[in-house]
Amino acid sequence: MEAASMSQAAFAEKVGLTPDKLSKSLAGVRRFSSLDLALIAEAGGRTVDWLLTGREPLRPSFAARTTAGSAPRRDRVSDAADRFTAAYEVLELLGRPPKLPPLPSPRSDLDRFVDQGKRLAQDAVDVLTAAGESRPVADLETDVLITECAQLFGVDVSVTRLPDGVDGLTWQTDAFRLILVGPTETWTRQRFTLAHELGHILARDAQDLVVESHVAPGRQKDLTEVRANVFASNLLMPEPEIRHRFRQVTDRHSKLTDEAFAKLVVAFKVSPSALAARLSQLRLIDAQSAPHFRGLTTETCHLLAGATDAFQRQLAWAAAERFPVRLVAALYQAYADGETTLRPLAALMGMDVDQLHDLLDPAEPDTPEPLAGEAEEGDLVFQP
Repeated sequence: MEAASMSQAAFAEKVGLTPDKLSKSLAGVRRFSSLDLALIAEAGGRTVDWLLTGREPLRPSFAARTTAGSAPRRDRVSDAADRFTAAYEVLELLGRPPKLPPLPSPRSDLDRFVDQGKRLAQDAVDVLTAAGESRPVADLETDVLITECAQLFGVDVSVTRLPDGVDGLTWQTDAFRLILVGPTETWTRQRFTLAHELGHILARDAQDLVVESHVAPGRQKDLTEVRANVFASNLLMPEPEIRHRFRQVTDRHSKLTDEAFAKLVVAFKVSPSALAARLSQLRLIDAQSAPHFRGLTTETCHLLAGATDAFQRQLAWAAAERFPVRLVAALYQAYADGETTLRPLAALMGMDVDQLHDLLDPAEPDTPEPLAGEAEEGDLVFQP
């Protein structure tokens, strides 16, 4: 009130309280409700956390892991992360923090990071297949995989615009686990990035905000990056499933054909480069064949396999933005229960609060009253 040079009565009117209620609350006679605090924070340009504690919002520190080009501007990266961390702070203050199920534990008895990545991937596959009634991970569309990450690992995933050159952001605290990936036309990279970032969370690498660009198999030197890549490869292309499907497409041929390879690309929803590297690693193809298969494109493989519809579906999905369902639902429920305003949800979604309000609660159209003595004609019509 002092900063805004407003009287107590004027401020009370601005935040929707009676002067008497505000006076009693400031005197300690009446408790502020969570909605009161949200309205006061909104009117004063502060956060509820600041009102309660005097603390500025949590700001991410960076563990930048970029492999090509210059590092993205930190202020733009911070802006992308801040929208989500502010939403988590609101839910925590309202006593509605997201549920965080226990995660598979990293194997400290395994010295090699490669072995740790393999074991973590096996543990994750076990969790995913158990929940899906033994459905292979390769059969999960990327949107289904994201939903499973939220339900089984407590990881909120958003497809949202990121600074140029950034493929993904990962951050975990005691209160949340977050993965951000950018919309893209290279949908196989987006899927691999998602698995890679999940590997960081399961390995407990993302205590600081991890900023990554150009995630790709076999191109990182940082050991934690190697572990995350190994995890992603083993999660998306588990060895037993690779060997099983490889036998299926090569039963009638002495060697792997382009058409058979294309079927595997479609089945595992990965890039030809990632699949060729995995097959070579498992010694299912020789070193001379790998460069040829690596040179194919994802679109060509889908054409060879007669799966252009699947390619277009994945392409359309990967290019669309998506907000974490749990986070959006929790903020909306808090608003519906009268515990906060729509501002936290609008800020998360990057929307104007009035626009969001109009979308969620559109005004009733003005309907002229019938004139005296005029009867309304016609039957009611059902409109879905």
